[in-house]
Amino acid sequence: MTLDYTKPKYYTNRELSWLDFNDRVLEEARDKANPLLERVRFLGITQSNVDEFFMVRVASLSKLAAVNYPKPDASGMTAEDQLLAVNAKAHDQVVKQYSTLNRMLIPALAAEDIHILTPAELTSQQTRFIEKYFNDEISPALTPMAVDSSRPFPFIGNNTLNIAMRLFKDGDKKDKRFATVQVPEIFPRTVRLPGGDNDFILLEDIIKTFIGNLFIGYQVKEAANYRVIRDMDLDVAEEDTSDLLKEVEQQLKKREHGGAVRMEVEAGISQSLQNRLATSIKIADYAVYEIGGPIDLTFLSKLTKQISGHDDESYAKFTAARTPGLQHDDDVFKTIRQHDVLVHHPFDDFAAVTELIRQAACDDGVLAIKMTLYRVSANSPIIKYLGSAAQNGKQVTVLVEVKARFDEENNVHWAQQLEKMGCHVIYGLIGLKTHCKLTLIVRREPDGIRRYMHMGTGNYNDVTAHFYTDLGLMTTNTDMGIDASNIFNMLSGYSEPPYFHQLHMSPDGIRNFITAKINQEIDNAKAGQPAWIEMKMNSLSDSAMIAKLYEASHAGVKVKLIVRGICCLNVGIPELSENIEVHSIVGRFLEHSRIYAFANAGDPQLYLSSADLMTRNLNRRVELLFPILNDSLRQRAFDIFATLWHDNVKTRVLMADRTFTRVDRRGLEPLDAQETFMDLAAAQIKANATHAPKDSNAPRQFKPMLSPKNQPKSPIDRSLE
Repeated sequence: MTLDYTKPKYYTNRELSWLDFNDRVLEEARDKANPLLERVRFLGITQSNVDEFFMVRVASLSKLAAVNYPKPDASGMTAEDQLLAVNAKAHDQVVKQYSTLNRMLIPALAAEDIHILTPAELTSQQTRFIEKYFNDEISPALTPMAVDSSRPFPFIGNNTLNIAMRLFKDGDKKDKRFATVQVPEIFPRTVRLPGGDNDFILLEDIIKTFIGNLFIGYQVKEAANYRVIRDMDLDVAEEDTSDLLKEVEQQLKKREHGGAVRMEVEAGISQSLQNRLATSIKIADYAVYEIGGPIDLTFLSKLTKQISGHDDESYAKFTAARTPGLQHDDDVFKTIRQHDVLVHHPFDDFAAVTELIRQAACDDGVLAIKMTLYRVSANSPIIKYLGSAAQNGKQVTVLVEVKARFDEENNVHWAQQLEKMGCHVIYGLIGLKTHCKLTLIVRREPDGIRRYMHMGTGNYNDVTAHFYTDLGLMTTNTDMGIDASNIFNMLSGYSEPPYFHQLHMSPDGIRNFITAKINQEIDNAKAGQPAWIEMKMNSLSDSAMIAKLYEASHAGVKVKLIVRGICCLNVGIPELSENIEVHSIVGRFLEHSRIYAFANAGDPQLYLSSADLMTRNLNRRVELLFPILNDSLRQRAFDIFATLWHDNVKTRVLMADRTFTRVDRRGLEPLDAQETFMDLAAAQIKANATHAPKDSNAPRQFKPMLSPKNQPKSPIDRSLE
């Protein structure tokens, strides 16, 4: 019987699935097993997540709904359907966020003598302090904006905190006025108070206490905080521009004035003041959020850094293992020439990657360095080394993706700096974002020219490498080297190689390759051969790939998926997805690596990639997928997947009702995969310090994970939800 794998009821809407992911992050803020300050940080992360979600995804839905775009998504929802459903679910999430803050975290902080005080709770000494602070520092920086017939409602910038006021003239309550004041971003949001080691007050509360001083001769009848989130998606008409860099710079200036997609107002605001704001800002009722606490919880992450004397309420410091043979005094080229190297960040130090670039920059044998950069840090050592290489006479070609979302300004800056240092800079390709992570180093050696490569699942960013989990491969494989050269020729010039030896590229190439591998597993399952698929990614939303996985499951292929974020696939559908299991891990580190593995009739194959199974990654981005050919490294990568799969502390399992539920740990020893990897790193550091260097690329098996006692039970305890 032929099944229709594309029925809308088989798919979850992408945007609603993303909100489910943010709920899993919120659960970490509610989890008492986490250190208190980390719980506070997790709550702040949920806010920054949702802000970006509205700035980009909800903004896109708003534009589609505005023109009555009729085509539904895979789940059968139109843009307008999605817009209303997303806002309804986001309203529920706000209630949960502030319940977490007010009922759980603030009392827990108070128990540790950490207080966010209101003006009414201050001592006389603290009241005098905030009055002096307001008069001496804050007041001169404030700009009250009156609104009347001669002064129109001012533009309210994206993500700025503001105070709206209703006023009347002294002695004349009928003389109603409106004004707004932006809370300056140049001051700390949380101000430390005298009289207690960890007593704080919010900046907006100080301003509201004395805001009447700005309106001499008037009475402030009401003052309420509000914030506007705007459409911040970059709209670059690449086909119409000959200078992509200038077009991006121009769009960055325009982006700040995007339409409003969400407005947050302080709970208790009068209906008249709320209506005035909504009308002036042009926002729909469903997009107005009443907030039962401080607006914009991103301040919580900064607050945790201000708190003193509570290091025990944060994660214990973690030191990554240094990769033997790739340290400052090693010959990194000799190491990679002898054997491929697999690095697993942040458990293996990212310094191994920067050291490769550093040595290439000053090595006499290196002729050329070619590299793709999607996101780099604000003070990137890799940028510095690339500049040094160019100044040392090497051919340096760098593709800087100036359209990398919310990193556009940073990347434009680095592109200009690299050019000044003598590098050849490519600003990305028309119509595509270059998201692959690839470095090619061409070196002259006694036996001829050799190509050294680094390929990774994550960005060349030395900062995020400390808290994103990613995998990278360093190799001199000849076929991969030829493929890498062809890739850079495609990116910098005009070249269309007829085929690749080992590497696979998007657009199209990765989709076609993974589809072919799934088809092979389907054929093997029908032939009675070993057939399974193991994949790990950030998001799974491409409907064609999901349909193909449904087809594989229907044929009897066992499918294990680890999906951190969006998952539009549904499990437990009779005959369709009964052979598919989906896990999601949200923990201390952001799971960012992408792994694609196949049984291959008993000869397992494993690939790493920069690409998720999302339509944008497969169709509209330059992405890279590469194999792990070395047997021991491939086994290590399989062990990493297995450890993640058997995690029973941070894992949530997708259920047939589309909810994610914690694993039932009854009868199991706790297994936190990320903690396990940190323990392995600590053991590696100890081995390096006390013995001869241990091969960091030998298979690493976490033994308890493999014991029968620790095999997870299939039932999930719903009471743990």
